[in-house]
Amino acid sequence: MKRAPVIAVIGAGEAPPGVLELARAVGREIAGRGAVLVCGGRGGVMAAAAQGARENGGHTIGILPGYDKNQANPHIEFAIATGMGEARNAVIIATADTVIALAGEGGTLSEIGLALKLGRPVIALRSWPNLENLNRAETASEAVTTAIDLAGCVGQAF
Repeated sequence: MKRAPVIAVIGAGEAPPGVLELARAVGREIAGRGAVLVCGGRGGVMAAAAQGARENGGHTIGILPGYDKNQANPHIEFAIATGMGEARNAVIIATADTVIALAGEGGTLSEIGLALKLGRPVIALRSWPNLENLNRAETASEAVTTAIDLAGCVGQAF
């Protein structure tokens, strides 16, 4: 049995409405293509992406920084409590086949660095223009298509 691709969505814990809507569209696209969304499980970009995925019948995994699974946003189907704080970013990236990065700050930048170190392709969605070695996308559909292609999958439901 072929495993569905796992796509991490990373970005700001607090983001403006336009970024949140873009994250929600990414989540919808991920679910619509039969992939699984993994994220940090909390608010902002993470919650918006998970909401979009669940609205489209997709599966969501939240890798939480604390020990309380109840800290997950309401759109997380599988909450994994790590007690690792920000070090949980390594688990998010290691779990993913590919990473879609939206606007964010230091935590997002650390996840991008980990992804590059671990050889996970990163797709910057209207973000991170000054970083090298990232794939670029302007739309949610383009970002997810690239993520699935780079994961070695054919972009169909599994």
